[in-house]
Amino acid sequence: MNIHLGLAPLVSLIAGILILVMPRLLNYIVALYLIVIGVIGLAGAGNFHF
Repeated sequence: MNIHLGLAPLVSLIAGILILVMPRLLNYIVALYLIVIGVIGLAGAGNFHF
């Protein structure tokens, strides 16, 4: 059984859960998410699988 999990959906899932748990962190979570997705896109690691 192979499970391929992309990095972007995993980061967005964690960010969504953190926003639900701690809504005051919304600005920081969104900023970190955008930075992470941008770095992944620039590094060409969009097809990075775990």
